[in-house]
Amino acid sequence: MKRVEYIKKKKRRVFLRRFAMLAITAVTAFFTMFLCLRLYAQITGAPSLSVPKASVFLDKNGRQIGDKFSEERRYWVDIDEISPFLIDAVIATEDRNFYNHNGFDYKRIAGAILKDIKKMRKAEGASSITQQYARNLFLTFEKSWTRKIKEALYAYRLETFYEKDVILEGYLNTVYFGHGMYGVEAASRYYFAKSAKDLTLEESAVITAIAKGPSIYSPRDNPERSRERQLLILSLMKNQGFITEQQRDRAADIDITLRTDDWADMKRIAPYFLDEVWKEAEQILSKKGRYPAEGGWTIRTTLDPHHQKTAEEYIAKYMPDSELQVGFMSIETETGAITSLVGGVNYSESPFNRVTQAKRQPGSAMKPILYAAALEDGYNPLTFKSTERTVFTYDEGRSTYEPKNVNGKFAGHPISLAQALAISDNIYAVKTLEDIGYKKFNKMAERLGINVKFQESPAVALGTTEVSLLDMTNAYNRIASGGLQVEPTTILSITDSNGKTVYEQPKKSTKRVITEQDAFVLTHLLTGMFDPVFNDYSVATGLSMRSKQSRPYAAKSGTTISDQYLIGFTPSLTAGIWTGYDVGQQLTDLQDKAASKKIWIDFMETVHAGKAPEPFIPPKGVSSIKVDIETGGIAVNECPKQRLMYLKEKDMPQKLCTDKNLREQNNGEDSESGTFELFPFSFFE
Repeated sequence: MKRVEYIKKKKRRVFLRRFAMLAITAVTAFFTMFLCLRLYAQITGAPSLSVPKASVFLDKNGRQIGDKFSEERRYWVDIDEISPFLIDAVIATEDRNFYNHNGFDYKRIAGAILKDIKKMRKAEGASSITQQYARNLFLTFEKSWTRKIKEALYAYRLETFYEKDVILEGYLNTVYFGHGMYGVEAASRYYFAKSAKDLTLEESAVITAIAKGPSIYSPRDNPERSRERQLLILSLMKNQGFITEQQRDRAADIDITLRTDDWADMKRIAPYFLDEVWKEAEQILSKKGRYPAEGGWTIRTTLDPHHQKTAEEYIAKYMPDSELQVGFMSIETETGAITSLVGGVNYSESPFNRVTQAKRQPGSAMKPILYAAALEDGYNPLTFKSTERTVFTYDEGRSTYEPKNVNGKFAGHPISLAQALAISDNIYAVKTLEDIGYKKFNKMAERLGINVKFQESPAVALGTTEVSLLDMTNAYNRIASGGLQVEPTTILSITDSNGKTVYEQPKKSTKRVITEQDAFVLTHLLTGMFDPVFNDYSVATGLSMRSKQSRPYAAKSGTTISDQYLIGFTPSLTAGIWTGYDVGQQLTDLQDKAASKKIWIDFMETVHAGKAPEPFIPPKGVSSIKVDIETGGIAVNECPKQRLMYLKEKDMPQKLCTDKNLREQNNGEDSESGTFELFPFSFFE
């Protein structure tokens, strides 16, 4: 008996020793494992929370007009900018003990493991919000034990280094909600056209439901399943004390109104313009040492929604149902802010931007650049030249060029620079180029922002050099600004994902590329295309628009066999348009030829509607005088073709239009050489 008790006691002691050893070993292993895990976390450090973020584009008024994203459309928002209903719905559904555990809900994990073992496969999930966030950041959705182990390690590191609200904020901004939307802000904008901070209880339940399975619970694609899960989530919130029974019942009775069509409409706003905004933003950010692809930028653009909508409406109205293409843009005169831009008839069919990427012949729209150089070289609006048919010799006598006017006719008598520009006389332009020389023409073009090298051929005076509509419109805008070196821009400011401003549009330029006096004289010359007083063998080129004109415009059109240009301005806005075919087709149809002028004049009249007409105000050193168009003399009643003309004070005429010698003095041409000897300005004294 004693021996039996002895043996039992001995076995008990052995068992207790073994149990104690196992317990000590287990505890030691646990603490060793915990120490290793802690050491692993410290060595590897805090995991990066960086994720791709969409960059947002705003119009000049601060309204969102589009976005740019590398892989995932995501608008990161702080947890304080998310509806409390949405936060509560997510916690009640995904991880009710989120604020009470260290990253793992062991009770849920144990239950899930038992179910997995029973079914002999990974069938039940028990991931906490921290684990799901870790998976969203670093892992795939593969159902395997290897992935779960990695997920646990990442989750532990997240809990070690980050506060609960940081983890919850990150989770809410990385969850996929279907239709390319990542994070609650993108989902809220897509489904309800509002920010996540404005979501109601019933909307929050719908958004939360989608996360369970975006393809299954999308309210757009599967409204019945979405409704079932929404009600389940509302019940979970009530059962866990997040909402009252009354709140649940009221939310369940409210019909959900989706606003996904609003999203589709928003994405169509000014796509050509937004492409240019991103190109400019990349250049700006790179110069500042920032990486554009990191995303999260808020880019406030120069787009005026009224201007853009107006341009698009008139393009849709007047462009014929053919393959004719269009480029259109408008710029604020003083700032260079591009307020509208249309790079083609249909962006989805052709994203090629015909404003910035296409280079076409501007035709006579190039003449104001030539005449800007001429004014600087001593010309004035009353500089007369004979413009009969002329054959020009160039290339050291090896080549000849015989320009013709659009109607095949010639003046047959001397005409002034003012009239030559108004009726777009080609002989006058080529003679002017021969007189001032290619070098001065090139330098003027460069100063006005047209970076091309003109060939030494007389034809370049008539716009045969290919240029972009952007450069041409910018050149006119510099004239409109009084000769300032204004740079075109699409961006007002850029802020990063932390709200820090990294760029603001520079202040107005004060550098001049031409004098204020020459800029104004040229501006007033450009008003002549709308004035029938200049009609001669050909009519002023803008008369077809005159019936719609309600205010002063300075403009010039240009026509080639393949291209139609029209660029012009008021004191506050410059607009340019090109129409033509992309390749291999000439403009022959009258409807095709008429489109550019119809679009331009209706755009300018509409965007200026309700505003008082803006006069072009002459600067010091420029005075006005009423002159006779045919002689350039001071107008009196006997001379019927009169017009108010602006000239620099040294160029003011001194003789009356009735002076008998005036017309003879305006005929000083060497007919053999085909070139002109300009009369000295003392002629007007």
